[in-house]
Amino acid sequence: MASSKPLFTATGPALGEDELDELVASGGDWDDVINEMHKLSSERMVVNMGPVHPSTHGVLRLILEIDGETVREMRVGTGYLHTGIEKNMEYRSFVQGSTFATRMDYVAPMFNETAYCLAVEKALGITDQIPERANLIRVLMMELNRIASHLVAIGSGGNEMGATTMMTIAFRGRENVLRIFESVTGLRMNHAYIRPGGVAQDLPPGTTDWARELLPSLRRDIGQLQDLTQENPIFKLRHVDVGYIPLAAGLALGLTGPCIRAAGLPLDMRKLQPYCGYENFEFDVPTRDKSDAYNRVQVRFAECYESLRIIYQVLDRLDECNGAPVMVADKKIAWPAQLSVSEDGQGNSLEHIREIMGESMESLIHHFKLVTEGFRVPAGQVYQTIEHAKGIMGVHLVSDGGTRPYRAHFRDPSFSNLQSFAMMTEGGQLADVVVSLASIDPVLGGVDR
Repeated sequence: MASSKPLFTATGPALGEDELDELVASGGDWDDVINEMHKLSSERMVVNMGPVHPSTHGVLRLILEIDGETVREMRVGTGYLHTGIEKNMEYRSFVQGSTFATRMDYVAPMFNETAYCLAVEKALGITDQIPERANLIRVLMMELNRIASHLVAIGSGGNEMGATTMMTIAFRGRENVLRIFESVTGLRMNHAYIRPGGVAQDLPPGTTDWARELLPSLRRDIGQLQDLTQENPIFKLRHVDVGYIPLAAGLALGLTGPCIRAAGLPLDMRKLQPYCGYENFEFDVPTRDKSDAYNRVQVRFAECYESLRIIYQVLDRLDECNGAPVMVADKKIAWPAQLSVSEDGQGNSLEHIREIMGESMESLIHHFKLVTEGFRVPAGQVYQTIEHAKGIMGVHLVSDGGTRPYRAHFRDPSFSNLQSFAMMTEGGQLADVVVSLASIDPVLGGVDR
């Protein structure tokens, strides 16, 4: 039976330590314990931000332990989106996997598709057989998507602080990118345009000239956002030294993309392990001297201009190779990957239809097997990395020799970047949590893939 007199041990600021008040009771009446707790007058509480909250960039749960307005502990809870993309890929052909991959980070779908298709091509052993024009189109789409993704990051972050004008300007610029995407792929997002072996179809006539007409207004929108933010005293008060993380800590926690480049490390897979011909373009890797919310925004601005440099180089080279093939020559790979893009809506020329329906039973069987099953990928496993808009994206693809992936796993940069979030926010203010999260720019479709 407990003693009627409680034994109390109190710790906290009164003992000269900057930590939470804590009461340890080893017995006694509960009312006496409560009275002792009230004497400590602690404002410690646990609050949830999300999983459905306008500042969490998707279905993300942040569990915050706060003392007044100070964040003492922060934990990230993921897994609320339940996309099941990686598992679903095991039940579809390698070509159909592109349709799943594009839906992961839905703000930057072109990177998802490219990373996946490069992994499939590496497993097939056809990386060097991809036509130059296909690689140029891939680079064009990725760099346009990099700008669009950065604009969403900067604009949505501003909107969460009450700067709606930042969001409207950012989305106006992104709209020009989406107009190009819609012209080329038929869709504004979820494209499945980049396929194993190349791309689904060539650029429509006049695309390069139209892109050159739209790019100056895109550059103007980026400049307007800079004018609103770079020396704005309110913006700097909310961003400078907020969400700071040292370079060594960022590396230890897997931080990547603009977040790590803001700390001064030029970590960019386009330079370190070039793919899709990036080694043939002139561009720089922007860095800053400290990874805080302000410098992450500045790195994204600088990367938008570097992407524009690459895009203009790509447009010139696309004009030089106009009419060149955009899909690998091997018809076992090319036919399933180009379905639903020809005049009959099924990817079949009239000559091919005439052959398989009236001249060659072998051709009909071959066509049927390719369309329904897809091509076979030799048994083995590969790992492919690219420089996603948010950092390094990795694809681990395993094949058992069949027509479907045995396993597909993605190292999404949004997921790895969230590991650093607690270190950025603990000890800071509750209001800074929103700014820090926006500066990381996670998209939960990629986190909960």
